[in-house]
Amino acid sequence: MKIGIYGGTFNPPHLGHVTAARAVFELLKLDRLLLVPDRLPPHKALPENSPSAQDRLEMTRLAGEQTGLGDRVQVLDLELKREGKSYTADTLEEIRRMYPADELWLLMGTDMFLTLQAWHDPQRILSLAGIAAFGRTEEDTEELFSVQRDYLYRTFPGARIFTLTIPGVVDVSSTELRDELRTGKGGAALPPAVYGYILRKGLYGVQADLKHLTLSQLRPVALSYLKYKRIPHVLGTEQEAIRLAERYGGDVEKARVAALLHDCTKKLDMEEQLALCRHYGIELDELEQKALKLLHAKTGAAIARDVFGVDEEIYHAIWWHTTGHANMTLLEKIIYLADYIEPSRDFPGVDKLRKVCYEDLDKGLLLGLDMSIQEMTEMGNPVHRATVEARDALKG
Repeated sequence: MKIGIYGGTFNPPHLGHVTAARAVFELLKLDRLLLVPDRLPPHKALPENSPSAQDRLEMTRLAGEQTGLGDRVQVLDLELKREGKSYTADTLEEIRRMYPADELWLLMGTDMFLTLQAWHDPQRILSLAGIAAFGRTEEDTEELFSVQRDYLYRTFPGARIFTLTIPGVVDVSSTELRDELRTGKGGAALPPAVYGYILRKGLYGVQADLKHLTLSQLRPVALSYLKYKRIPHVLGTEQEAIRLAERYGGDVEKARVAALLHDCTKKLDMEEQLALCRHYGIELDELEQKALKLLHAKTGAAIARDVFGVDEEIYHAIWWHTTGHANMTLLEKIIYLADYIEPSRDFPGVDKLRKVCYEDLDKGLLLGLDMSIQEMTEMGNPVHRATVEARDALKG
């Protein structure tokens, strides 16, 4: 297996990192990419008021998911756990122990490559991994690269060095980006979920009033709560909610807000969900105490109201989007069905359900509830009473 290792402060991880990582992964035909945020870089101090190690780790995870490499990209916290300066040689030793029989490649940009001989223990680095150095254009880098390659080959016999140009790499200065963020700019240079995380946490001096976000601000913040695989679903739910609201005279903006936030706690495990229920005083029935799938609607609604200040109508639309209930409001119906039929959904009967939803909203809701009850029954799972009551109320 060929493994790429890409380290740095990732302060913050930006589109330059993402595009470079993706391009090198494909050009080198790597099997896995490891992103390694460092604790304390040996060549420079972290800027004052930098985010915590945990925040940089989470932003790196979000950025890694934006590469589109799925499970082939992994974020390691081994340097963040290590005391003192983060030396690449020590990190490579740890990774070599993790992957004793695999081929390691250390990824780096032009500046790092041209100073490699001045790093701590370069001999050990070059004995543990090959070097994959990338620049933006051949005109910018090849002359410098060729001189450095020759020098490293002479100085460190047996070194494996691969240099490549990546014209599509986004050129971003982290220093300039941090300055821009402090002035309310810079979001376009970041993966959306990373920018949303920065807004949500108020990093780099960013001051965002989470209770009064515009939809364009809310979207990346909402995405920062999600696992990458869920992002298409949430964005699809937003688009479906727009169409349903326009079709049936609903409040389009409220539908969009509810759709963006409806799964904001979906990635949490049972222990985390129950902790939020205790924090917000959410009472659970016997089934809800055991069914993880049911809890994110309630905790998501609580977060939406507490953190983002949504009104009661949006709160209840999120609260009921999983089970439904008798006599649902228009917005509740829209979010329940948008979640059910958004474009990425693919299950037997979904095309028929979509068609009925746009012919008659209540008939679509009844069909969706019936399908949900049938699926749960066939799987041998209990059906929440609110779902049965919603179905029975529509049947009259």
